[in-house]
Amino acid sequence: MIKTGRSITRAYYRNSVGGLLLFDITNRRSFQNVHDWLEEARSHVQPHSIVFLLVGHKCDLEAQRQVTRQEAEKLAGAYGMRYVETSARDAINVEHAFTELTRDIFALVRSGDITIQEGWEGVKSGFVPNVVHSSEEVTKSDRRCLC
Repeated sequence: MIKTGRSITRAYYRNSVGGLLLFDITNRRSFQNVHDWLEEARSHVQPHSIVFLLVGHKCDLEAQRQVTRQEAEKLAGAYGMRYVETSARDAINVEHAFTELTRDIFALVRSGDITIQEGWEGVKSGFVPNVVHSSEEVTKSDRRCLC
């Protein structure tokens, strides 16, 4: 069976509870597309809501910046989300972005704004027996693999 682009998109967003909405701080056009990307994502997760964190990536390229931090923070605030700048190349705030998004989701679960529902895999409840280590903990330890 061949799926259309629309059904693939729906399948991609199905059961999502959080997402990183990324734009390139060195590319104004990508920043201008944030509104459209946000509306598209929100339309595909209905009837559930989704928590977003706005991420300006390539913060290591400050000299090429086309979008100011203030502009991005203002846009994030207008949509009720937080903003963080990252650099995958220099490993700046990448883990922090995922941690912040997870904290936002957890706070909404605790407050009851996001509820765990049968048949919905957006958020699962349960104890995970293996400890998940941050990348910082892994690099500090002598252990090479968390397998």
